[in-house]
Amino acid sequence: MTETVLIAGGGIGGLASGLSLARAGAVVRVLERAPALTEVGAGVQLGPNVTRILNAWGLSSALESVAAFPANLHARSALSGELLATLSLRDMPARYGAPYATIHRADLQTLLLQAAEVQGVVVRCDAHVQDVQNLGDAVAVALAHQGSELTERADALVVADGVWSVLRQQLLRDGAPRMTGHLAYRALVAQSDLPVHLRTQDVTVWMGPRVHVVQYPVCGGEWLNVVCLTEGQLEGVAWQELQGWNLRKTTADTRADLQAALTDACSSLHALVDACGEWRLWPLCDRVPMRTAHEHVQGRAVLVGDAAHPMRPYLAQGAGMAIEDAAELGHQWTAVPDCDVSMRLNAFAQARWQRNAQVQARAIRNGDVFHATGPVQWARDAGLRMLGARLMDVPWLYGYRHGA
Repeated sequence: MTETVLIAGGGIGGLASGLSLARAGAVVRVLERAPALTEVGAGVQLGPNVTRILNAWGLSSALESVAAFPANLHARSALSGELLATLSLRDMPARYGAPYATIHRADLQTLLLQAAEVQGVVVRCDAHVQDVQNLGDAVAVALAHQGSELTERADALVVADGVWSVLRQQLLRDGAPRMTGHLAYRALVAQSDLPVHLRTQDVTVWMGPRVHVVQYPVCGGEWLNVVCLTEGQLEGVAWQELQGWNLRKTTADTRADLQAALTDACSSLHALVDACGEWRLWPLCDRVPMRTAHEHVQGRAVLVGDAAHPMRPYLAQGAGMAIEDAAELGHQWTAVPDCDVSMRLNAFAQARWQRNAQVQARAIRNGDVFHATGPVQWARDAGLRMLGARLMDVPWLYGYRHGA
């Protein structure tokens, strides 16, 4: 028997899940609330734990055509500009069997969409899933589509509608995401528009008191993604506005915010920030790390990606964990072919929740390390000078293999 799966959300987690399940033999339909499948945001870092999955799905050539493959990850002091340590990324294939890539989010979404459609996944836009009902041996969803109210039934529902998931609230009733008190200012700039000394094909993290800046190439290396992450709250912003990736302030206000955050930064970092023209603001929201497997599965509904485990970007693994979720879901679909769908979903939840909780917790900890002040900052810098790549490498993260 071929099972039918509905997926609520056509972002990275939804499309990756659709592709993985279709490869496992399911009939998949993706329901995306937006009128067209477009991606917001900017850059995404993909460690070898993620590119290994994409390669296994036959996407290595597609990835190579749009991604960049940085040679190094540098850690620098935002205050002095000192190079504290370097981790070689060109060695990742030898150490972990897959490369480290950086990619524009829209390119990653397009890559997954095209691969999913080749596998027979049907993507329907302007289809807003509003309600889910577990029926024991099936799931029913109510959706609005082009002005009509419809009900669809399937063997399972993948909830991939993001950090502000409406369906999570119906299934878990655990409240809204929390404000982290951290803000991300994001910019994309063509490398050709930068002075030669600011162009780079490496990843650099500049760490300062209560702020850090990360930069890396995307779009095959032709563009530079720059993100300034700082601590603070937004005043006078409606709750609904917090749900967007692309809040904007006036140019003058944005410049003032960045200058205040980087008051004591070195001239090289100021030059990089000044060279970026248009900045967009992303208020960071998350949840406490997962505590039980039930946060992944409720009956025939399974939550993946940010709907299940939104995390801070300080380990660069938000998209990565969504893709790992998708791979594990496809694995369980074929690993227990004679069992019912509920058993597959519960096996998925048991395989994933602790891994996701670990990454969520480590991302929070990394934020504290990146933004350290006083003696903790001095100890961090001294440790990087002495141990370098040993502190920056993350074998438990990069060496992970789903289904193992």
